[in-house]
Amino acid sequence: MAKRPSSPSSIRNRRASYDYALGESLIVGLQLTGAETKSLRQGHGHLRGAYVTVRNNELWLINATITGSSGAAIAESDQTRARKLLARKREIIKLVAAKQQGNTIVPLEVLTKGHYVKLKIASGRGKRQYDKRQALRARDDARRSAQAFK
Repeated sequence: MAKRPSSPSSIRNRRASYDYALGESLIVGLQLTGAETKSLRQGHGHLRGAYVTVRNNELWLINATITGSSGAAIAESDQTRARKLLARKREIIKLVAAKQQGNTIVPLEVLTKGHYVKLKIASGRGKRQYDKRQALRARDDARRSAQAFK
């Protein structure tokens, strides 16, 4: 039995922690086709500009791009289609309550370790420009103090 080639363990949304003050995270399943699963395992996709919405008490991932690879072709119209998220009813109710309070449900990363493909999401409130500057300033100060101790 041949070993599978190593693949990236996750696809991250790097802007999420910069643009949002994130709360508690949650791992949910994704309803995908076979070609989309294969592409995600090879690292062909991104969450830039993606968000989660609620329709008919179901969670949907909107605007996430999964590009086809050489072995799995995905039509250009299907690359950014809405994908259903699989979560428990209790979790969906919690997220709907957070959304009604003015929070956004943000996808953080796609996890492809193991048999299933999962999505890590969190509810968060959008940061203002001055919040972002303060976070950058605090990170720079911490970096300078660490350099001074060395």
